[in-house]
Amino acid sequence: MCELFAMSSSAPTNVRFSLEEFSRHGGLTGLHKEGWGIAYYLDDDVKLVKEPLPASDSACVRYIQDRPFASQLAISHIRRATQGAPVLSNCQPFVRELGGRMHVFAHNGDLDREQLCRLPLRAHRPVGTTDSEYAFCALLGRLMGPWLGARDVPPSLDERRSIVAAFAAEIRGFGPANFLYADGDVLFAHAHKRMRQAEGSWLPGLHLICRHCSGERVSLHAAGLSLSASDTEQHVVLVASVPLTAEDGWRVLREGEMVTMRDGTILP
Repeated sequence: MCELFAMSSSAPTNVRFSLEEFSRHGGLTGLHKEGWGIAYYLDDDVKLVKEPLPASDSACVRYIQDRPFASQLAISHIRRATQGAPVLSNCQPFVRELGGRMHVFAHNGDLDREQLCRLPLRAHRPVGTTDSEYAFCALLGRLMGPWLGARDVPPSLDERRSIVAAFAAEIRGFGPANFLYADGDVLFAHAHKRMRQAEGSWLPGLHLICRHCSGERVSLHAAGLSLSASDTEQHVVLVASVPLTAEDGWRVLREGEMVTMRDGTILP
């Protein structure tokens, strides 16, 4: 399956991201990388870079690896195609505007297309042919009312969280439904199940770790990832398909668990 990664931090953080090393750590080989993408928030907008190529063959990936970017919120996806051809329109993350905010979505799993397509769409339509993009458009349809009804501020967190949680519970019935969704204010991470093992059990869908550091320099080095920021205090939450380091602190998210994060802190 695909690999997901997200970061939420309390201060702009320099991120050096090696997709090739990250994908190896997650157990993917070159044959399983039919695209990659990374989206990060910057000045109330989203910078999106993605390609329908293995990361190992991409000059663009090497450019990103050599030039760190600064952001408080980033989402990345490495694709193993289960639905849809290996073309740009099927690469994730997906980005759409709603209510004057940029919304980002990435999914890991394989949803039954017949059941999924029964979900109604509103203003947003898929550009590609993946189950993931259709699910994103269906989710945005459910969020349109609250977002378009809000005036210059996001809808209440409770309302947004209720809609996203209900949507996640519904699509879990269609197949593995791990996803990351950001609305410019909050990052939502929903865990389900990732890959069936030989004995029939499923691997966990997502793992999470929280970091709180004080001092002049904050840094983290993990598989394919290096974070650094100059700040007196820094809170960071990382979410990944598999733990990126061998340290204690990575927590397996339960099937059906959804975590919401803002500025490097998990919200109650």
